[in-house]
Order: sequence, then structure tokens, then C-alpha cells
Amino acid sequence: MPESSETLHGKIRAAQSVGGVPPGEAPLPSKTVGDLLARRADTYEEKPYLIFYAEDGHRREIGYRDLYESASRTAAYLAACGIRRGDQVATVSPNHADVVVQYFGAFLLGAVVVPVNTGEDDRRLTFILRSSRAKLAFVRQEHIARILALRAELPDLATVVRSGDTPDPAHPFFTAEIARQNPGFRPPSPVEPSDEALIVYTSGTTGNPKGVVLTQGNLLVDAAAIADWHQIADDQRMMCVLPIHHVNGTVVTLLTPLVAGAGVVLNQRFHTEKFFERINIEKVHVVSVVPTILQFLLHARIEPEAYKLAHFRHIICGAGPLTVELASRFEQEFRIPIIHGYGLSETTCYSCFLPIDLTREEHGHWLTAHGFPSIGVPLPVNEMAIHGEDGSERGEGERGEIVIRGHNVMKEYDQNPAANEQAFTHGWFRSGDEGFYREDDQGRRFFFITGRIKELIIRGGVNISPFEIDEVLMSIPGVQTGIAVGFDNDWYGEEVGAYVKLKEDAALTEEHVLAQCRKVLPFSKTPKVVVFADEVPVTSTGKYQRTKCRPHFTQWKETQFHEKQ
Repeated sequence: MPESSETLHGKIRAAQSVGGVPPGEAPLPSKTVGDLLARRADTYEEKPYLIFYAEDGHRREIGYRDLYESASRTAAYLAACGIRRGDQVATVSPNHADVVVQYFGAFLLGAVVVPVNTGEDDRRLTFILRSSRAKLAFVRQEHIARILALRAELPDLATVVRSGDTPDPAHPFFTAEIARQNPGFRPPSPVEPSDEALIVYTSGTTGNPKGVVLTQGNLLVDAAAIADWHQIADDQRMMCVLPIHHVNGTVVTLLTPLVAGAGVVLNQRFHTEKFFERINIEKVHVVSVVPTILQFLLHARIEPEAYKLAHFRHIICGAGPLTVELASRFEQEFRIPIIHGYGLSETTCYSCFLPIDLTREEHGHWLTAHGFPSIGVPLPVNEMAIHGEDGSERGEGERGEIVIRGHNVMKEYDQNPAANEQAFTHGWFRSGDEGFYREDDQGRRFFFITGRIKELIIRGGVNISPFEIDEVLMSIPGVQTGIAVGFDNDWYGEEVGAYVKLKEDAALTEEHVLAQCRKVLPFSKTPKVVVFADEVPVTSTGKYQRTKCRPHFTQWKETQFHEKQ
């Protein structure tokens, strides 16, 4: 029986509190993101905030004052287009300086940013734009035709604004129009910390993604906690090599430097051969990555001694399964500390990290001595615990579900009461991840993640729902049962495999199954190998037991799969 809205609201509010302090009383570095940007512009003026490297290597620099005025012009333009406080604004683009300006323009106005991964297929892209009720979309030039072709299915999308440098006479080119707007724009309606600021769509255990709603306060409190934990100062720079349509790229390497008055080096895409070169040239102090990037850097056999990395302090690593083996090999090869951490879109971004002031011996102990690399100690803005299914707390060393409550916990899943009931059952946010904790001699709890209770596949830090792939496998003539299985892979943390039972007398080959999948799925979601079996394991209630299939893919753990052109 569904809970009453009052009961569910009470549980969510409890999960958004920490130490008895409700979310409305959370200490923030500024009232809103727009207020913080204005203050930083007044303090730092022309000091570089953003250094953007385009795919062709072109370098563009944006100072704090320029960023604020550009964001103000964008906010004014959005208002002129009819966008009001609380309205949704989508961005359909890879990493770009223009997108950063669009984010801050929307935040300043009090609009809600809906970042869209351009790698999504048309069905999911349409679902995200329709479900989010986006009224306006900033779309990079190369994706304009695709979005316009979908508009008939998007009744709320009134305005499509092209971002890019190539004018097309067939469609309005808005860059000059934005440039004519007021650089000192003020929102007509006061923006509050409790206002929605970001809806990030993350795959769940159903085929359609869930919209994670984050507030202005969520973004500010988590970014401030990250800046404090990593001791980011205004004379430092961070670097972003991750997509900013995910919370890792947005919160860690856009908002955290803003909170600290620091700078950020944004790469349109990650390039192994440019990684240390740009750290050296731009005097970067901290970079946030996923384990896949560590693997690529190791495989490239780079000689870090060729670069002057005097400013570089450490690497933040999370958003995917980091193994003891990979962490040990990377630190031994490059002599760069990995500050492992953990969080989810639902907790804004990070919830815990390894402390950065551990001795080398202590650091090595927590990375390697317990079978899994520790994800660290909770940030002060949230609490973490290990719960049993009934919500009872587990003791030291006992496995259970990782649960979190604090000021960085999301507002809710957008328009999804059933998912909210599931996530906030006991007044904590339930991560769906299994783990345990160990205490050090100071009584600090160091947490570990051992696997996922949810059946997501995390490939290169990106969540993939297996149900979406199941549907494709089951649609192939001759397949009786086909399920997607995430298996351990040194390159992407996990890769996608297919576990298939054929119909009687069917004679399908692995190549045929893979070819059928490639017709409808992007490479990232397409199974890389197929294991044929006589039976697919199920529970007593008929649910597929994917974890029992994982050992059948062990031989491909070290394989790097390439997209066929």
C-alpha cells in the first residue's frame, strides 16, 4: 500500500538532515549559485576561472568577470524566451565552454538545468526531454537536426537554441542575440537555496532513467565540502576530463573551484597523451577521474618524469569500481596518490573520501589491506551507515546496504513516487550498494563497497540499465532468453556481456547476436561477448540471477574491446 505523502515527506526530510540539522539550516558558502558567482566576480575580476581546450587543441580562457557577465546575458535571454524560475532548460552538447555559461545562466535565473548525454539513443533522449518538461534546449550545432526531428514528440519544448560557431541560414543563429542582452541582469523572482537547480537522469533498475532532482543548496553544500576536504585554495587549479553532463564533472570540477575561487581546466574530451601535458602547462593541482582513465594512462606507458608536475597533488577517483590491483599499479607507476571516494547523483556527488592527510603507510593500508580499496570517511555534510534490509544498523565488518543521510541528499526522484518510497524506506537514502566499514584507531569509520544490490552495469563510470539490453536480446529471432551481464574488466571497470539461451533448433552465432545488438544500441551498451547456455539461473520468484552468470565472463577481464568502424 503506498505511503501517504506526509509520511514519505517526513522520511525524505530525515534523509536530508545531518546531526539533527534540517536541510533549511545547512551552512552554505552563499545563498545561491548565482549569488556566489557575483561575489567571485567582484573579488577576482579578470582572474581566469575557466580554461577550455577544444577537440582541435584551441585554448580559450574565461575570467570570473567575463563568466558572470556572460551568464547574466544568458539569463536575460532565457527570460526573454519566456523561461521563468523553476522552468527546465536542457543542454544537448559535449563538454564546451558555452555549456558552462549556459549552466550558470540558468542557475542565476533560477531555472533548472537538464544535462543530456548526446550518446543516448533517440528513444531515451526523447524520454528525458519529455519527462523533464524542458521548455528550451541549447543544442550544439551537430545535434540540431536530430533534436528538431524529435520535436513532434516534445510538446513542452518551445525553443531550440543552437550553440556553435557555424551559422545555418535555415535556422536562427542566437549567439549574437544573447550577446546583446544585459550583462548586469538580475532575476525578477528571488532564487532560494531550496529551489531546484539540476535534474540528472540516471539509469535505474527499470528501462527508463530516473530524474534526480538537486537543489541550489545541494550543489553548494557538496561543492563546499569537496573543496574543504581537498584543501582547494584560490591559487590552485583543478582539471576536468569527465563529461559535465554527469554530476562528477559538474560538481567536482565546475562548482568546487567556484566555491574556492580557484580555476578549472576543462577538456572537451579526454586524451591520454594530453593528460600530463596539460597538467604541467596549466599548473593543475587536482584532477577528478574514473578508474577507466587510470587504466588508459597505465597502458599508454607514459613517462611522468618528462613533465614538471611540481604543483600536482593528487587524483580524485570514483564513479566506478576501483580494484586494489589497479590502484596499487597506478600509484607504483606514477607516484601520485589516489584519493578514492564514493557518491551518487542522488547525493549530489561525493559522500566520502579517503583523508588526504594520511601517512603513506596509512594510505596504502586503506587502499590495499582489506580486499577492496576503501572509499573513505564520510564528509561532514552527511552521515553514512550499513543497514540490513529491515533498516537495522550493521556492526563493524558486517555487510549490508550503504545508506546516507545529509544536506547533499537529493530533493527527490522527479515524478516518481514509487522510486522515492523505495529509496527512502527508513529515513535514509538507500544506495542499492553493498558494503561494510572498519574503524581506525581514532574511531573513524572507513567504508568499503563490495558490489551492487541494484543490477546496474557501471561501464567507465556510466550507469547502464541491463533491462534495456535485455529487451534487445529478447527481440532477436531464435533467442529464448537473453540477459545483459556486467563483468569485471580492467579497462572500463565493467563491460557488457550477453548470457543467452537459444530456442530449440536455433543455430545463432555470437557474431549474429552482436550484430543485431549493434543495430539498435550504441557501442557502450552493446554486449562485447556472448555466452551461450542451456539454462539461465532464476530465483524462486522468477527473477534472473545475473551475478551467478558473471564467472562465465572471467576470461575477458583483461580484454580491451574496440568499436568496429
